[in-house]
Amino acid sequence: MTERYEVVVVGGGAAGLSAALVLGRARRRTLVVDAGEPRNAPAAHLQGFLSRDGMPPAELLAVGREEIARYGVELVPDRAVDAVRDAGGEFDVTLAGGRTVHARHLVVATGLKDELPEVAGLAGRFGRDVLHCPYCHGWEVRDQAFGVLATTALSVHQALMVTQWSKDVTLFLHEVAEADLSDDDLRRLAAAGVAVVPGRVAEVTVEADRLTGVRLADGSAHARQALFVAPRAAPRNDLLRRLGAELRETPFGAYPVIDERGLTSVPGLWAAGNASGFAEQVINAASRGYRAGAAINGELLFADLDAAVAAGSGTGGAAVAAGSGTGGAAVAAGSGTGGA
Repeated sequence: MTERYEVVVVGGGAAGLSAALVLGRARRRTLVVDAGEPRNAPAAHLQGFLSRDGMPPAELLAVGREEIARYGVELVPDRAVDAVRDAGGEFDVTLAGGRTVHARHLVVATGLKDELPEVAGLAGRFGRDVLHCPYCHGWEVRDQAFGVLATTALSVHQALMVTQWSKDVTLFLHEVAEADLSDDDLRRLAAAGVAVVPGRVAEVTVEADRLTGVRLADGSAHARQALFVAPRAAPRNDLLRRLGAELRETPFGAYPVIDERGLTSVPGLWAAGNASGFAEQVINAASRGYRAGAAINGELLFADLDAAVAAGSGTGGAAVAAGSGTGGAAVAAGSGTGGA
């Protein structure tokens, strides 16, 4: 038997939990489906979240789950494997465990997966001393010897950005040819004091559980203490695709076209957090979820009011109209009599 909810939120990260918190406080019957695969799981701490700076990501999620439970929001550890939109414009969501749930509105907050370059030893250090976001981790490795692993032309931008946290930066071209660097790139790199090393990186070197450098395919070794890399973003957008949401291609993957609230091109279908864009750090993801939750509550409220008005149209059932000409409604009763 299909269980019915006003809102189903797929994804139990910062965005999904924030949306669910708003909806729970608005007294909406809400279900969160959480596959338990947060993007920031490799990181020991989250940074830049006001009042939660330095908190372990798992702790933030645990607190969030406790908070939504206080408002009657249900959470199920499962994966949404399919979703269809019915004739009434609502959604049936199938879970991997075999359960089917129905939602008037559906929030996709499934995030994305980081796919790292195939360099020996790289994945095991990700989130520790192999990093991707200087705003997330730059302070913790400030003034150390940085490397930047170039995988696209955008890696030049990354190398320039991280000079805010260290003046000892080396750009390893890896998958980028020297000829692909523009004159502006070269001038800016020189002005920032960034060294440029051509050739592919074969492995990262580690001693005593700390990154010590990189070794190139030609055998040369370069000492470094932190390595920045731009992973390939793989948005978890299967549900959005299945439901026909319009997607836009970006250098970081395909993301849904949404309005300022998070509504996709499909009525009733919302996206929040890294399911809606690549650069949604935790605090931004939480904000996106909050905005979507508040907008959904308003949509539900006015849909129900409009349905009630339509149901009473022409029958005398609407409270304001009921007294028109009869004196039966409080608003109309005093009209022209001084009684209101």
